[in-house]
Amino acid sequence: MKNDTFRLILFFSIASMFSCSSKRTKDKHLELWYDKPANEWMTEALPFGNGYMGAMFFGGVEKEQIQFTEGTLWSGGPRSNTDYNYGNRPEAWKNLAKVRSLLDEGKTNEAHGLASRELTGVIHKKKEGAMFGDYGAQQTMGDLFVEIKHTGTPVNYKRELDLTSGEGRVSYEMDGESYSRTYLGSYPAKAMAYRFESSAKTNYSIAYSSPHKKNKEAFFNSVYSFQGEVEDNRMQFETCLKVDTDGDVIFENEKINVSGARYLNLYHVAATDYTLQFPEYTGNDFLANNKIALQKLEQKSFDEIRTIHQKDYKNLFERVELNLGENSRDNIPADRRLTEYANGMPDPGLEQIYFQYSRYLMIAASRPGTMPLNLQGKWNNSTNPPWACDYHMNINQQMLYWPAEVANLDECHLPLFDYMESLVEPGKISAKEFFNSRGWIVNTMNNPFGFTAPGWGFPWGFFPGGAAWLCQHVWEHYDFTRDKQFLEETGFPLMKEAALFWLDYLVEDENGYLVSSPSYSPEHGGISLGASMDHQIAWDLLNNCIEACNVLGIDDEFKRQAIKVRDKILPPTIGSWGQLQEWKKDVDDPNNKHRHVSHLYALHPGKQITTKNTPDLSEAAKVSLNARGDSGTGWSLAWKVNFWARLKDGDRAYKLFKRLLRPTGQKGTDMMSGGGSYSNLLCAHPPFQLDGNMGGCAGIAEMLLQSHTGTLELLPALPTAWKNGHVKGLKARGGFIVDMDWRDGVLVWAKITGNPGVMSKYRLENDVVEFEIPENGNIIIN
Repeated sequence: MKNDTFRLILFFSIASMFSCSSKRTKDKHLELWYDKPANEWMTEALPFGNGYMGAMFFGGVEKEQIQFTEGTLWSGGPRSNTDYNYGNRPEAWKNLAKVRSLLDEGKTNEAHGLASRELTGVIHKKKEGAMFGDYGAQQTMGDLFVEIKHTGTPVNYKRELDLTSGEGRVSYEMDGESYSRTYLGSYPAKAMAYRFESSAKTNYSIAYSSPHKKNKEAFFNSVYSFQGEVEDNRMQFETCLKVDTDGDVIFENEKINVSGARYLNLYHVAATDYTLQFPEYTGNDFLANNKIALQKLEQKSFDEIRTIHQKDYKNLFERVELNLGENSRDNIPADRRLTEYANGMPDPGLEQIYFQYSRYLMIAASRPGTMPLNLQGKWNNSTNPPWACDYHMNINQQMLYWPAEVANLDECHLPLFDYMESLVEPGKISAKEFFNSRGWIVNTMNNPFGFTAPGWGFPWGFFPGGAAWLCQHVWEHYDFTRDKQFLEETGFPLMKEAALFWLDYLVEDENGYLVSSPSYSPEHGGISLGASMDHQIAWDLLNNCIEACNVLGIDDEFKRQAIKVRDKILPPTIGSWGQLQEWKKDVDDPNNKHRHVSHLYALHPGKQITTKNTPDLSEAAKVSLNARGDSGTGWSLAWKVNFWARLKDGDRAYKLFKRLLRPTGQKGTDMMSGGGSYSNLLCAHPPFQLDGNMGGCAGIAEMLLQSHTGTLELLPALPTAWKNGHVKGLKARGGFIVDMDWRDGVLVWAKITGNPGVMSKYRLENDVVEFEIPENGNIIIN
């Protein structure tokens, strides 16, 4: 570790460095609250989860609705159709040479036609209207409805999500009596817990509604059990509700009736028979798992379960603090606060809530041993959700995990790596069948049943670069944590296998460069010989593989091959109007406003283009961004925030970040130019997708701290609006943790924490100073 060298650029004057003291206060106003119940699931209900399950509560007075799902509940897959073939088209590669030949001849229409017929993935539809066929879709597990048998007009109503404790709450008064509820998802308990309290003895009626077939229903020893199955693939599942109350309990007419209760605790578990194992994806003993989870709750009070939950949650959440200015508007409901913010009311407190809300959502939905985040995290109320609520690999899945490392939640990154390992074997088959190549691939749409083939329509479905892009995440996990064991056992094997595909797939053009053929720039333009994003991703993957070989001291022959290929890949190119070219050919339209800006991958999340090392390419990236404009869907806006931060333009990044917080109506929004946030602060693609929240969170961090060039840059893109602030706990590559205070836009105090003995450098203007992390683990600059 003593040879790891980093430089620290501090953007402040030497005089101010020593004249200002650090003043840091912990913000305790991290909550979303509302003065009325939710009516709409997507726009108003509030999310919580335990990693395995995701739930949304509405906060109704007479009837509470808790919609929930479990991350492994899917339709589709091998049990849905005997013809299911993981999307593969046997020996499709025999058409590859012809497609390439047509491209070489400039016959793009013919090349696209052939590719669309012979290189698409395969799905089978058992009935008309089945949008995704045996590809399947993520499934809601259903809804719990709790009727509260009281009458009157509620006063002092409050529905809230407390980010500091990871809990949802509802409270109100009625006819002089007080009523409250608490909702939490406990990862250690593998359960959800709901507590209803009242000052008066109250009657309740609890019912479960599921869109899936019921196999068995029972109530025994205070535990309600519903066993069911998904119709099209017979996936088995069970959800259980354990009742703990001081009232009387009767089960009749498929309802749990509770009378005379001052408290009612419901402990909720769910599981399926799915296992993350190719090729069958079944075999989990879900009944036993639920039984074990319920047994672990025996003899524990709600307060004990809550204490364990909070300890687990706060261990992650409290690692990072962010204060962007005065928070004077926490007494205003979040929906009104959002509207006033969009109308020009400054609200740094809302901005820091957005950052921490994204971290909350990641903790709630991505924990070791669970499925990774999907397009909607773990929150889905449909059996036919948009885009199957799947794992979209041409930007969305990757963006979901952009904040994992820098926002100090590296454990939450692990489900993605487990999932990637499950894709290698089917991904190798897809690489062989479609391209006759080594290595593994995954394309745009991916389900949990090994669908790694191209999608069933072009151009959107063709993106074999998905696996290589995913592999950037394993390198980043190593680079942020410096966990060599992870790199050796998990990271490098995934990276090398993905790299083998590109060693085989790239072809030499007439100028001696290696190019991708055929290729489509994701969801924009037609078939091409050389989409820039492919080249940038392949370069990044091979470059990271080379660095990994150096770190581990292994695989010299592979490293030599990787260097040879990396250095022949067609580099990013500046076009005729000063733009960064999206394709090998200079055909970019300066009037095109498409939401995808994929050819800027090398700027972010890649590191091939930097303002310091490649200033001309950075300027070309600006030209492209200015041409595409500042509109976009949720995730598109979030990516642009990160682009402008990398270009060191904090005010432009901030302008786009504010668009992410623009209130969005629940109906009638143009899907291709939407963006913004619903009143529950979930990102409006539209409809709801979690990637915008996560990308926006990463963008805030990128404005405050960058380390992708091997140089720690503090406040590299600080917006004018964030004049004074404090951040604690952001992570930087090299294994560092950074705390900072700034005043009047100038850094006044910083602490860098790392492993004792690590050698590094920081730069003050033109002076470079070497330092070594001392035994106490940190250096202070003030």
